Amino acid sequence: MQLRDVYSTTTRHFLGPVIPLLDDESVSEIMINGHDAVYYEQGGKIQASEFKFPNEASLLAAARNIGEYVNREVGGLKHSMDARLPDGSRVHVIVPPSCHQGVCITIRKFSKATFDLARLVEWGSLSAEAAEFLEIAVLLHKNMIIAGGTGTGKTSMLNALSAAIPATERIVVIEDSSELQLRQPHTVYLEAQPPQPDGRGEVTIRDLFVDSLRMRPDRIVVGEVRRGEALDLIQSMISGHPGSLTTLHANTPRDAAIRLETLCLMSDVSLPVYVARAQVASAINLVVQIARMSDGTRRVTTISECLGLDEHNNYQFVDLYRFRAEGKNEQGKLRGRLEWTGDRPQFAQDLQTMGYMDRVRLTNGVFGEHEQIAENR
Repeated sequence: MQLRDVYSTTTRHFLGPVIPLLDDESVSEIMINGHDAVYYEQGGKIQASEFKFPNEASLLAAARNIGEYVNREVGGLKHSMDARLPDGSRVHVIVPPSCHQGVCITIRKFSKATFDLARLVEWGSLSAEAAEFLEIAVLLHKNMIIAGGTGTGKTSMLNALSAAIPATERIVVIEDSSELQLRQPHTVYLEAQPPQPDGRGEVTIRDLFVDSLRMRPDRIVVGEVRRGEALDLIQSMISGHPGSLTTLHANTPRDAAIRLETLCLMSDVSLPVYVARAQVASAINLVVQIARMSDGTRRVTTISECLGLDEHNNYQFVDLYRFRAEGKNEQGKLRGRLEWTGDRPQFAQDLQTMGYMDRVRLTNGVFGEHEQIAENR
């Protein structure tokens, strides 16, 4: 029996009180706020459940069992832990005294559905035309940032976009805790490791980034940029590794660029602000902005192109696609569509240069013959 099978059994034992939620495919997230308060997300809405753990000790035992599976510890000097369940679900644990309610475990369930852009179109997250545009942008090796708040579906979008990468390319995936599941056969997964109790053995995202650049990648996919590794990502984007994909917590494309700039400055490399800003502006091609709407659905609200810096050294963005709401239907679901704004990307001519004109079906206006882009804007 494999180790994964063993822990599949043990984690289900320790998480017994919430097994009905784990097994319910309509539940996307489980939030355990101490042993006697369990909430869950279903259909984009958070609800309280009647489920409870017997006591705090049993909940802590569950957290430690999850940690054992990924060789991580929680408790004592470790106040929190990022981990995953054997089925791929993402787990975050935080323990007292950092959390007053007791042990808190948040489980972002792994979806067994295969994510691709067609599936997101089917779910109403974006239009078929916008999906074709994004697929072509991936083929053209454009650097893309997927931005949004917590729980907006950034990882699902990252999985969907990565599905457009040709199977002939070598992909290196870098994550804090392995969550992405790419379908391409030539994919290498790298996972950061926390330090051992003696302080040794830590492997950071930045360490893995250095390793990845020596592994002859065609693409580098980073699950989420959180710290100084942003500088490594940005520099790789502008120095021979285009086509990178990553996610970022930000509410607008401009906020995403500013956050990347700030994270670059958190690196141990001394970098003037204007240099960090210039590099970020040069590296980013597209920002896919996602939001959770009032009805609980997750939608792409804008697809924006970064045009570099203006004369005042501010980021310039133009929306290529923008969501237009049209009210709600009888069930209270938001009606609307992600529509082309009429602006064309600066890289429109790359399509012909790289021989992908046969991919254009719905995006003729976006990639067709046009006047100078500067005049258009």
